[in-house]
Amino acid sequence: MSQTDIDDELDAPAAAEQATLRIVSIPPEAAGGRLDKALAEHAPELSRGRIQALMAQGLVRRDGKALSDASSKASAGDYELLIPPPAPAEPQPQDIPLAILFEDDDLIVIDKPAGMAVHPAPGSEDGTLVNALLFHCGASLSGIGGVARPGIVHRIDKDTSGVMVAAKSDAAHQGLSKLFASHDIDRVYVALVRGAPNPPKGTVETRLGRSPHDRKKIAVLKSGGREAVTHYRTERTFGGGDGKALAARVACTLETGRTHQIRVHMASKGTPCLGDPVYGSGPPAAPVREAVAAAGLKRQALHAAVLGFIHPVTGQALRFESPLPADMAQLEAILSAL
Repeated sequence: MSQTDIDDELDAPAAAEQATLRIVSIPPEAAGGRLDKALAEHAPELSRGRIQALMAQGLVRRDGKALSDASSKASAGDYELLIPPPAPAEPQPQDIPLAILFEDDDLIVIDKPAGMAVHPAPGSEDGTLVNALLFHCGASLSGIGGVARPGIVHRIDKDTSGVMVAAKSDAAHQGLSKLFASHDIDRVYVALVRGAPNPPKGTVETRLGRSPHDRKKIAVLKSGGREAVTHYRTERTFGGGDGKALAARVACTLETGRTHQIRVHMASKGTPCLGDPVYGSGPPAAPVREAVAAAGLKRQALHAAVLGFIHPVTGQALRFESPLPADMAQLEAILSAL
C-alpha cells in the first residue's frame, strides 16, 4: 500500500516550486517505444525508476500537459522534466514540544499545531512532526513508512491543525494502515467557511487529482483522479441579517482522505475555508475580512477536531477530540457578534 493511499489533507508538493527544469529530446528513431524507457535512455543521469516516480508526481510534461502513463508510447520532440532537489536521507531528531493526547508502546496521538509540517519536504526540511517524533520516541518509532516518514500513517496540511496518530511499532503501523485503507477511522474536521453551504447538510462526492492548469493545486476532475467523499453538516451560521449567511461553521466527516480534500470540496460548494491562500477564490464580505484580520488568522480555518479508531494491537476503542486552536476560536467569537 502506498503512502498516498492513506493520506489525509496533505501539503501541496513544494517539489514543483523548487525543481530544476530538464528538457529531454526524443529523436524520431526512438519514437514508438515505452515513454519511461525512452526518457531514461536520453537522460542517462536519471534511472527508469526515477522517471516513473517523476511521472507519478505529475512532474513530466509535454506541451504543458502532465504525463502519468509510463507505458505510453514516446513521441519525437521535447519533454519537460521537473527534478526536485534531493531530500535528506534521514531526518534528524529535534527536541520540539508535542501536545500528546495518548501514548503507549504501540502508538502516539498528538494535537498538531498549525505551521508544523508532518514530514520533511522541500521548504520544510526540519522542524517537522517526524523530527519531533524521532526525538521523543527514539528507536521505538516504526520505520515501515521509510526513513523519511517513520511512523506516519496519515498526514494533514502544514497549516491545518488537529489530531493525528503515529505508529511506534510495526504491528500498529500495519494495523492503522489497514484501518485507514478500509475507512474504519472516525475523522471530523471543523471548517470556518465563507458564506454557508447549500443545502446545509449533505455529501460531496467527486474525483480529485492534480489540476491540469496548475500542478500545485488539486482540482475536481471529470475523469481520472481518485474518488473523494466528504460528508458535511453546517453547525452554525454567522451574520447575514438579510437571510444570507456571511460565514459558517461546518463539520466535515471524511469518508476518504485525499490531498486537500475538504478544502477543495468546500470551495466546490462556493464556500471555501476562510483564510485559504490556495482555494479561497475571492474575498469574503467586508465584515468577515475584518474578523479574519482581527483574529490574526494567517492560514486556512480548518482543524482536525475528532479522531476515533480501534487500537490495532489492544482492540481498545479510542476517541480523541481537540478544541479549536486560539486563532480559529477567536475568529469564531468575532463572527458570532456579526
